[in-house]
Amino acid sequence: MDMIRRVEHTSATVREAQRVLLEHLGALTLDPSQASRLPGWTIGHVLTHLARNADSVVRRLEASARGEVVSQYAGGAEGRSHEIEQGCSRPYEVQVVDLIASCEGLDAHVWTVPDEAWSFETPSTSGEMQPGLVVLARRQREVIIHHSDLGIGFGPEQWPISFAEQLVDELLNDVPDRSDPRRLAGWLTDRSGPPPIAPWGEVAPNRDPQAT
Repeated sequence: MDMIRRVEHTSATVREAQRVLLEHLGALTLDPSQASRLPGWTIGHVLTHLARNADSVVRRLEASARGEVVSQYAGGAEGRSHEIEQGCSRPYEVQVVDLIASCEGLDAHVWTVPDEAWSFETPSTSGEMQPGLVVLARRQREVIIHHSDLGIGFGPEQWPISFAEQLVDELLNDVPDRSDPRRLAGWLTDRSGPPPIAPWGEVAPNRDPQAT
């Protein structure tokens, strides 16, 4: 698949994820101060993050077009947290309008990005260097997973199967580091129950990351 088709396909998956989210939010009136499914985050935190994340994709694609490496958020991780805290207590209607604008801004910007920018790499908040096409693709993940984090009736059962399959492929590579390999092997061979698995992105407390 050539780059143009890959961009078109990736952009379509992002637009669809955003459409489903915005359609769902438009049918509800939520309390931004209500707790979300993310520990320590309210619904307002999640909505504000979703809006600012869209802006961060535009920021990175703009930088890629200039051939410039920038942080995902202005001010780095601290800037990201500050923007979320500043916006999370706004009224629900204001947050939804903000999110719509940020989604539409991203959709429009995609078609202004020059071909060479899609392979130029910029760092995510975790420090992972990602080409522009991956930057755009990760927006789908942000939208779908955080849509579920809102706790408004959109769960993994509603996730697109192609998205779920891709996420499983990526996450399975990390599972051995998030669990005791002996207990994991016992479960996979149907010799024991499922083992405890450390949270996504973390190494199991009893697992030596240098062990082989």
